[in-house]
Amino acid sequence: MVAHRYKSQDIALIDANTDIAQKIKISGGGKCNITNISVKLSNFYGDSAFVDESLKTFSRDDLLAFLQAHGVLPVLRDKRYYFCKTSATEIIQIFETSLKSLPMYLGQKILSVTKKENFILETSHKIYRCKNLIVASGGLSYPRIGASGIAHEIAQTFGHSIVTPKPALVGFTVQKEQFWFKELSGLSTRVAIMIAGKRFEDQLLFTHKGVSGPVVLNASLYWDKGELEVDFVPEMSLQKLLKVRKREIPLPKRFLNAFLERYPLEMLKSYSFAPAGNFGYAKAEATRGGICTDEIDANTMMSTLEENLYFVGECLDVTGELGGYNFQWAFSSAQNLKLRG
Repeated sequence: MVAHRYKSQDIALIDANTDIAQKIKISGGGKCNITNISVKLSNFYGDSAFVDESLKTFSRDDLLAFLQAHGVLPVLRDKRYYFCKTSATEIIQIFETSLKSLPMYLGQKILSVTKKENFILETSHKIYRCKNLIVASGGLSYPRIGASGIAHEIAQTFGHSIVTPKPALVGFTVQKEQFWFKELSGLSTRVAIMIAGKRFEDQLLFTHKGVSGPVVLNASLYWDKGELEVDFVPEMSLQKLLKVRKREIPLPKRFLNAFLERYPLEMLKSYSFAPAGNFGYAKAEATRGGICTDEIDANTMMSTLEENLYFVGECLDVTGELGGYNFQWAFSSAQNLKLRG
């Protein structure tokens, strides 16, 4: 949360955490998947025209150049994911250095925001006033690091609509018919999942709750209810699958035996099931839904309902797929801010 009086360049940061950038710190196994080698509008769930304005303002190349200018040289993994070389601390240090001269009010939870002539922010410690208010407090994912719905509450105070939030980039729990998945807990295999016109191919991990892994996390962004389809042998055609011997099928033996006890061989190419639900916000890497972007000026990130009120990042109804897209969106939308005097 930033309180900002633009004319005098008087900027203050308010954060409920006692340390800044906690989500950056824990992301990507502590190494922060900051962006992706390919950033397209199709990688984002949300209004494409709205997203496009920010990506044009601050692209992947702009983000990489920004990091390089501050001495951070991300490394490319699996030919597509940009991670910090050593740890997410590299990026956090950029912000710590940049914020040194600014007042930071940490460990202060926002209780309410109102407005008379200026915005009035009541926190757990004191009351602040500002002319311009930028809300960049994220979504509901990872409540253990202080995530909350405060951005949505502020937006609603000023008349904004909220697209119902839900956990995204998260594992699926399963129905009774798929309880046999739990017997395979810890086993991983590469699959393709088809959902909502999308196809994702990556690792699927069986867990004691159901299924997870990168391919499931991506699929979860587009799932509301109903079935999704899994191809357990994406590298083989159905014709080839039906001709090979069982031992030549490139799947873990434990999974293959469990599957063929229940289903015919050809279903390995088109297994459909309906998840029971998901693992919830505690395990979700992002939040789908949020502040309706129809009520935000895509060119400035200012509310169209309340002058000098701005929203950026994950609190908006824009969510990226797995692979650095949500950090790219956070940086791009923030760089798209154009404050009035």
